[in-house]
Amino acid sequence: MTPPARLAPLVAHYSGYRYEGLPPGTHRGLPSPYLTVVLSLGAPTRATQPGRHSDAAGFPALAGGMHTRPVLIEHDGDQYGVQISLTPQGARSLLGMPAGELASVVVPLDGLLRTRAAELTERLAEARSWPARFAVLDEVLSGDAGRPGAPPDELRHAWRLIVGSGGLARVADIAAEVGWSRRHLAARFTAEYGLTPKETARVVRFQRSKRLLSRRDRPSLAEVAAVCGFYDQAHLAREWNDLCGCPPSAWLTGDDLPFIQDGDEDAGGR
Repeated sequence: MTPPARLAPLVAHYSGYRYEGLPPGTHRGLPSPYLTVVLSLGAPTRATQPGRHSDAAGFPALAGGMHTRPVLIEHDGDQYGVQISLTPQGARSLLGMPAGELASVVVPLDGLLRTRAAELTERLAEARSWPARFAVLDEVLSGDAGRPGAPPDELRHAWRLIVGSGGLARVADIAAEVGWSRRHLAARFTAEYGLTPKETARVVRFQRSKRLLSRRDRPSLAEVAAVCGFYDQAHLAREWNDLCGCPPSAWLTGDDLPFIQDGDEDAGGR
């Protein structure tokens, strides 16, 4: 779901999901240029820290920052909940902190939103349809938004240049445009967002390739590599190995949960 206009600068999208009766397995939470909030309406979400293979912890509600390694999510075949993708501006406005403070970690949501996570989860569980659940999110997040603080204009412009170019803008050109040295830009950018400009560009290219590969009319891997700015298909595979933990061909055939748009009638996204 695309949020209403008043939330658009803070929330990229909502997704609702409900899977039942699938084989137990491990799902990969992949890097993206958004922070992730998950509210479980069933059993707690069992997630590792990004890129680690330690024991998973259970989270009734969680928040995760941007990362360059997959989060492993263990499940018993049933998954039911809502996922919210926050922009870096949303992290400041809704969670009260820069995105960099949550970089490469998964933490309980309690105490980050103004509304208690348990209260929000209860309201979502009581709603009788996905549109009703998304309306609850619209209401609660609109009321919780507005905490003060914003990064300098130079950082926001640098972020827009990277994301708007699909991750193809050169860091040297971005530094020149905002009037900072590359070193100063990297230090300030990483403190604010949790990733360096180069890492952010990699994640943006990766996410674009993932989006293309998730389509029903999926392009070939060679076409995806060309469109997304990889040198060739081998470069695409290397980046996927690094950011996802496997090449795209393996992810396409081995991911254990269906894409939301391919799920049953109880899987929802808007």
